[in-house]
Amino acid sequence: QVQLVESGGGLVQAGGSLRLSCAASGRTFSSYAMGWFRQGPGKEREFVAAISRLGGVTIYTDSVKGRFTISRDNAKNTVYLQMTSLKPEDTAVYCCARARDSYYNFTPRDPNEYDYWGQGTQVTVSS
Repeated sequence: QVQLVESGGGLVQAGGSLRLSCAASGRTFSSYAMGWFRQGPGKEREFVAAISRLGGVTIYTDSVKGRFTISRDNAKNTVYLQMTSLKPEDTAVYCCARARDSYYNFTPRDPNEYDYWGQGTQVTVSS
């Protein structure tokens, strides 16, 4: 069983920055891609970013490109999401997830390709 625990959320003014962390249990962290998703108030869950199992491939949704950076430290079983130039529309609960398969550069956008999810951390950006 894999457990994912997010941290680092909070309240920040527009233009500010936050770094989210997602700590994973288990010994297979480096075998799987990881992703970040978010769900804003009254909105559906949205893909934010994903990183391949060794960190060589990263992908982002268009609205966060150039502002958010996903990274991972396999020695610490942790994936990060550095968020800068935050906007009120970034307000959401952010969840990390582990990909279902362990293909080398697999970095899926589809939430159905992820099988373990954290509980999420709230990010609120004030205008």
